[in-house]
Amino acid sequence: MSLSNGELYIEGSNVIYKMHMPLYEIAHLKNPRKTLLENFHVRDGDQHPEPKNAHCEEDKVGGWYTCRAEFHFSKPVEQLDVECRFSDVIVPNHIHLLRSELGDTRKQTVFDFSLKKTTINFMPPTAAEVIWSDFLTGFTRVIIGPVQILFILGLTLAGRNRSELSWLAIAFLLSESVSALIFSAKGWQPSAQFVEAAGALTVIYLAVEILLLPEAGYRWIVAALMGVFHGFYFSNFLIQSSMDPGFFLMGISLAALVLLSIFYLFLSRIEHNLPHLHPTRVGSCALLAVGAVWFLLRLRS
Repeated sequence: MSLSNGELYIEGSNVIYKMHMPLYEIAHLKNPRKTLLENFHVRDGDQHPEPKNAHCEEDKVGGWYTCRAEFHFSKPVEQLDVECRFSDVIVPNHIHLLRSELGDTRKQTVFDFSLKKTTINFMPPTAAEVIWSDFLTGFTRVIIGPVQILFILGLTLAGRNRSELSWLAIAFLLSESVSALIFSAKGWQPSAQFVEAAGALTVIYLAVEILLLPEAGYRWIVAALMGVFHGFYFSNFLIQSSMDPGFFLMGISLAALVLLSIFYLFLSRIEHNLPHLHPTRVGSCALLAVGAVWFLLRLRS
């Protein structure tokens, strides 16, 4: 769960950029001011101004590293080419939520390893465009998220048949959505270390249960707990963005169901054609190893 946010304010030919980065995200950077500003650029046509009046400071009480910089163009800005490569210098799964404002028009862009450059125009979006954007953002966060994929793979391995997998999926997705809605409404943002350590423990427990208690019941409870911790991540996303929770969570749920279906079909095919490979046991061992490493890394960070 690596997340930061920023704002772009366009005032005629001047562009003001404000960035808010959690302090724990930049602990490994020797010169965070230089590194971060070198990996954020704005352009308008052939104009590529360097940041002016740049100022960064640490807010150790709030846990944020904040920067403010100005970009000056020779004419009023109507659209911007923005490049953000924070995922190259923070961690590969880092996400930067950028809100842009020109007059009464506001846009929101999600930068990650799959999107590092984009053009932001300030034509007011239609209602359909806003809905599609929020839905697609939720869908994409699951499809390209290694942590999200790990959770869903764990659910697939835990489902001993199609019926049980369906109930596990329902428990997971419901608790995930309720968790995201409740905690985003309350504005509570638990630390990334806590969320990821707790999530890793649920993965470890699920893997141990599959391996040592193959006939154990009530796995839907474990699935629901996984959904709660998974929901923490998306609550942070909702707090720092202006997305509609309903369409955003619909995209998340659909992506999870797509991945569950793919993993289930793949696992079923292996178990049917190559049962001697013991795919459930091997997969659970791998899940246990990844969960343990993930937990230990979180404890040390």
